[in-house]
Amino acid sequence: MEYIFAQGNNREITGKDKIFGISQLAKAAIARDGKENVINATIGALLDDAGNLIVLSSVTDILRNMSPTDFAEYSPIAGTPEFLGVIKQATFGNHMPDGYIEACATPGGTGTIRNTIANYSKPGDSILTSDWHWSPYQIIASEIGRNVTTYQMFDDTDNFNFDGFENKISELLNSQDQLVIIFNAPAHNPTGFSPSDSDWDRIVDILERCAASDKRITILLDIAYIDFAGDSDKAREFLPKFGGLPENILPICGFSASKGFTLYGMRTGAMLCISPNKEIAEEFKRVTSFSSRGSWSNCARAGQTTIARIFNDEALLKKVFDERKQYEILLKDRCDAFRTAAAEANLKTCPFNGGFFVTVPCANDDAVNAVLCDENIFGIAIGGGVRIAVAAISEDACRSIPANIAAAIKKVNG
Repeated sequence: MEYIFAQGNNREITGKDKIFGISQLAKAAIARDGKENVINATIGALLDDAGNLIVLSSVTDILRNMSPTDFAEYSPIAGTPEFLGVIKQATFGNHMPDGYIEACATPGGTGTIRNTIANYSKPGDSILTSDWHWSPYQIIASEIGRNVTTYQMFDDTDNFNFDGFENKISELLNSQDQLVIIFNAPAHNPTGFSPSDSDWDRIVDILERCAASDKRITILLDIAYIDFAGDSDKAREFLPKFGGLPENILPICGFSASKGFTLYGMRTGAMLCISPNKEIAEEFKRVTSFSSRGSWSNCARAGQTTIARIFNDEALLKKVFDERKQYEILLKDRCDAFRTAAAEANLKTCPFNGGFFVTVPCANDDAVNAVLCDENIFGIAIGGGVRIAVAAISEDACRSIPANIAAAIKKVNG
C-alpha cells in the first residue's frame, strides 16, 4: 500500500478487516435471501438458534435500572473501586493463585494485549504466540513497533507441540532479554483447543526452564472465553499453577467480561498480574494505568457497574450463573454435533474441546471459503484453514455444514 499523507511506520495496513468484511457479506446475503437460507458462522458472539444475539436477562435488568451517574460518569483510569473490588473473584473464582495480584480495567481483552506488549517488551522485540491465533495480535503488535513470531501449535499426533513451544522460546531469548508470550486458552480462538491439566503442568515446567537464567518472561494468558469453555469452574482449575513462579516470570491474565457476561459492545475487561514480589505487582498497576491513560484514557463505566453489582449480590450472582449454565450446555451440544458430523464426513478439524470456534485446516482456504460463501455458508478463512463460529449457528447447522465444507475442500483441492 502506498501512503498519500499518513505514515506507514513499518505496518502492513490492508483495506477492510477480514472478519468484519465477511460478516458484512453474510448480512447482505441474509437481506437478499432471508435468514433461514444463510448460515453466518463468522460472528464471535453467542447467538440463539434463530440468529439473535443472546444477552443474559439478568444483565439486561441491571442495565435498565441504572441511574445516569452509573453509566455516564467518568471512571478512574484503573477502574472503579467497586469493579476492582470484585474482579479477582470474577477472574479466578474458586481458584485464586498464590501471590500479589493487582488489576487494571481494560476495554475488553484487547486492552490487556495492548498494554502487556507495550510495557513488557521493547520496540523491535518479537512477541510469541501459536501459528493458529487471533489475527489482531499482529495488528496490535505492529502498532507499537513489535513483531509476532509463531510456533507450530500442534504436533504430528494432534497434541500440543511442547517441543516446538520450548524451542521457539529458547531461540527468541538468545536474541532478546525479555519475551512476551501470548497464550490463548482455554477455548482457544480459532481452534477451540483447551490444554489438559497435565498439559498445563508441562507448559509451566517449560517456562521455568527457559527462565532459569536472568531472562524475563511475561506469559499473557488470554482467557477471553473462559466462561464458555465448558464448566466455568473446572475451566479455572489451571490458574493456581501460575502462582508462586520465579520472580522473572510474570503471568498476566486478560479477562473479558464482554464475552463472559454478554457485554460485547460495552468492551469491559481487566488485566491482572500474579507475582511473588509485591514491588513487581505494584509496578504493574502503575505502568498499565499510565498506558491506559495514553490510549483509551479510562474504560466505560456501565460495564464495570454491572460486574460490580453482580458479584456484590449473592442472589443475583446465582441467577447469572444459572442462566449462563444453559448456554454452556447449548455450546457443548453444538460442538458435539459438529464433531460427530465432521467424523461422518471424514473432515479433519483442529483439536477442540469447546468454546465459540472450530477450525478446519485446509490448503487454499480463501478459495474454499469462497465456495462456501457461494452456498450462503459464511466462515472465516484464517490462513491455513476455515474458522467456524459454532457459538453463532444452530445445532442443526452444526450437523449439516461439515459435509458442505468437506465437499468445498474436495472441489478446490481435489
